[in-house]
Amino acid sequence: MKHNFGAGPCILPQEVFKEASEAVLNFNETGLSILEISHRSKEFEAVIVETERLVRELLNVPLNYSILFLQGGASQQFAMVPLNLLPEGGKAAYLDTGVWASKAAKEAKNIGQVDIVASSSDKNYNYIPKGYSIPTDASYFHYTSNNTIYGTEVFDVPSTSVPIAVDMSSDIFSRDMDVRDFDLIYAGAQKNMGPAGLTLVIVKDEILGKTGRTIPSIFDYQPHIKAGSMYNTPAVFSIYVAMLNLRWLKAKGGVAVIEQENIIKARTLYDEIDRNPFFKGTAELEDRSRMNVTFVMESPELEAEFLALAKERDLVGIKGHRSVGGFRASIYNALSIRSINALVDAMREFEDKHK
Repeated sequence: MKHNFGAGPCILPQEVFKEASEAVLNFNETGLSILEISHRSKEFEAVIVETERLVRELLNVPLNYSILFLQGGASQQFAMVPLNLLPEGGKAAYLDTGVWASKAAKEAKNIGQVDIVASSSDKNYNYIPKGYSIPTDASYFHYTSNNTIYGTEVFDVPSTSVPIAVDMSSDIFSRDMDVRDFDLIYAGAQKNMGPAGLTLVIVKDEILGKTGRTIPSIFDYQPHIKAGSMYNTPAVFSIYVAMLNLRWLKAKGGVAVIEQENIIKARTLYDEIDRNPFFKGTAELEDRSRMNVTFVMESPELEAEFLALAKERDLVGIKGHRSVGGFRASIYNALSIRSINALVDAMREFEDKHK
């Protein structure tokens, strides 16, 4: 059994893979593959309707928010957010907590004024800044809720009177939240929602259409809302697999149940990192991510040996990002406690060998 700790595209439930593979050959007994089905067919329209219903149900999305299934990943949203929310002559506020947050701010600077309200770059993004002020005259405030590279996560929604836009690519559907705390949420699907190629956007309708700028239609949320996420051909297969995965999540008991599982998984691994004298975590304790656990060895020269052991034990994808080094275990929803225990066992085996 392979234990997939990859950061994304990531692990999905085996039953989702099985049902999706069957649909590749014969989708809903149509005699057609899901890969060739028309996105205008009644069969696929049922898929997109159910996927939207599941998102709304699992996240308790209010009716005054629209749900969109787009493409281009979070990186396209880095530009779409300011295009749709930043008026001519206005400014936006951004929190810099890592590579993706920094890239989002960079794209916004191409469209208008950006204030960086705080940054954790001084310590290689190993913490979430606290005590910063958000300008009340900002058109919106943007932050990244989970930083996959550096293993930090924002657990408390920043207090502000301005609209909040948040990149939830790597922790959406992993823990309870109140959608009403946000005005725009976006997330690449390839962590907890589904396969790569799909981007989820949840946007409060009343904040749109107020920038005074001309937006190319493909980058304007309103035409996509009007067309029901079919302004252009949607990511049919990715939406279908996301639907299957959200069905799986609902059957487990929903987000509240999976959050408790994620807390246990993260605690189990962090406890071993803190106990084992050969390893140490890289993120500040209070900001440790539940989704991406980053750690290094006390003796860096032993890292290659531990990676070799991990490979022998079928632990896949734990090599850390080059900007941090060490190791990164991405422990998304579909990763079981069995896989966490397999990694912990390998860490203890390594300790026993070298102590």
